[in-house]
Amino acid sequence: MTAALSNELKNLLDTPVFVNIATIQPDGSPQVSPVWVARDGEDVLISTTVGRRKEKNLRRDPRVTVVVQPFDQPYTYAEIRGEARLTTEGGQELIDRLSVKYTGKSYAEFNPSAGQDGDRVVVRITPRKVVGSL
Repeated sequence: MTAALSNELKNLLDTPVFVNIATIQPDGSPQVSPVWVARDGEDVLISTTVGRRKEKNLRRDPRVTVVVQPFDQPYTYAEIRGEARLTTEGGQELIDRLSVKYTGKSYAEFNPSAGQDGDRVVVRITPRKVVGSL
């Protein structure tokens, strides 16, 4: 069953707020990374590259948690728990969109070594539960 994001949370995700994504390592321990985020309806979108730890973790176990915490409201947060689906389709377009959102520049302008990153992956997270104060 899909959980709905509140309008306040949707609005926040549409701003350049950083989020932390937690995945599960092969030994069961957590792995957490701060990332840029976008939204497509109720789904949360993250960009990564093939071969990175979070990509490997999510291919093995798609369970994921994303924590959203506005920097100017440290006691306000949302935890979005769900499952991730990964695809390389649209990967470059997503990282370019995110880069403009967060830096005002294309990804190639922001990160001149971007072409050496490898194939970009779209991580689409469908919320199953949302907890917190947003």
